[in-house]
Amino acid sequence: MSCSVRASCPSPKTVTSNSIIIARRCGTVPPCATKAYSVYGCGVSGSARISSFRQGGCFPDLQCRIGRRQGYYAGVCSSGGSGIIAGGCYGRNDDYHQLNEKFTMQNLNDRLACYLEKVRSLEAANANLERLIREYYEKKRPICQRDYSCYFDTINCLQEKIKDAKVNIANILLQIDNSKLAADDFRMKYEHEFAMRKSVEADICNLRRLLDQMTLTKANLENQIEGLLEDLACLKTNHQENVAALMCQLTGTVCVEVDAAPQQDLNKVLEEIRSHYEAIIDKHRAEHECWFKEKLAQLCQDVASNTECIETSRSQVADLRRTLQCLEIELQAQISKKSALECSLADTEARYGAMLAEFQKHINMLEAELCQVRTGIEQQGKDYAALLDIKSRLEKEIATYRFHYQYFNSVSLIFVNLTSIFSMNMVQISHLMPCFKKGTSLSHVECT
Repeated sequence: MSCSVRASCPSPKTVTSNSIIIARRCGTVPPCATKAYSVYGCGVSGSARISSFRQGGCFPDLQCRIGRRQGYYAGVCSSGGSGIIAGGCYGRNDDYHQLNEKFTMQNLNDRLACYLEKVRSLEAANANLERLIREYYEKKRPICQRDYSCYFDTINCLQEKIKDAKVNIANILLQIDNSKLAADDFRMKYEHEFAMRKSVEADICNLRRLLDQMTLTKANLENQIEGLLEDLACLKTNHQENVAALMCQLTGTVCVEVDAAPQQDLNKVLEEIRSHYEAIIDKHRAEHECWFKEKLAQLCQDVASNTECIETSRSQVADLRRTLQCLEIELQAQISKKSALECSLADTEARYGAMLAEFQKHINMLEAELCQVRTGIEQQGKDYAALLDIKSRLEKEIATYRFHYQYFNSVSLIFVNLTSIFSMNMVQISHLMPCFKKGTSLSHVECT
């Protein structure tokens, strides 16, 4: 004979995490915060609901609904004693509903909104505390304050002196620049005059060389004249000697008069030669005088044109100098404006640098919070995967227990059938026993 014990749960029963069989059968659960499971079950053909509550843990809320026909079963299968086999949350029509991803994200968004609301409340409380601290220190501040007006007057006086010194330095620098410009002008004028002097010296050298050539030509002509005069004197002496010799010969001889051609007058010839060479000399002198006058006129024209260019250049230089002075003054004004703008730029950069540092600090805090949220999401994903693994293991165990339960029911049914058959056989045997005692044939027994 077999007997079965049926365990029902007429009232909800709470099972803590220490009594859950899931952690014992499916391996170790990753470490997380304290988590309590509760199983609510009803009687036969009822349903069981597993809910969980986690305080800052890493598993999402798992709600599993298990429908079954028999509820909690406890079976006793023993011939001479009793044994209890306990099964929890097993049934034939088990349905599992996984947690929807949208619900998970909504839960995370709700938690994030709660966290941000808590952060805002803490910031408001912090601002209130800072305001209270500031008011407290303002109240504790001494009433009497020092008078720094005399120092301010000294500072203003020193600032005025610094400004005057800067103006004087700017004027001195302007005067130095003007002196440099004047020195440059004098140097340019000196170089121009030096170049003109060099050109005039070159012209003088050319004229001197021409004068030397003329002097040499004159000396040659004078030498030629002296040679001609010596020749003339020689001719005169020879003529006189010849005349004297002839006269001597005539004294001792007969004078024979012969008509001879008239001789040329040597003085006239010399005068002609002298006049010829003097004409040549006058011609050369006139040509050189004309050439010299042309060169001198050309040089005067060049000097006049250069003088006009110099005058125009001087006027242009004066205009440029005035323009340069105006530009220098404007440059000094722009430099002072630039220094003021640089100071304001430095102040602005410092201010915005501080603001940027604060923004970067806030961004770093938000990034750290984002990393924490991301790590929490990843950890929850891992926990979700672990829960899915646990679910698959539970499904396998439930299938195994279902198989054992069906096998147990079939075995119990077979045992009951065998028992009924055995009891029927025992009744038939008890009925047939008188027949055997009376000697009834086996064929009749077999037929019955």
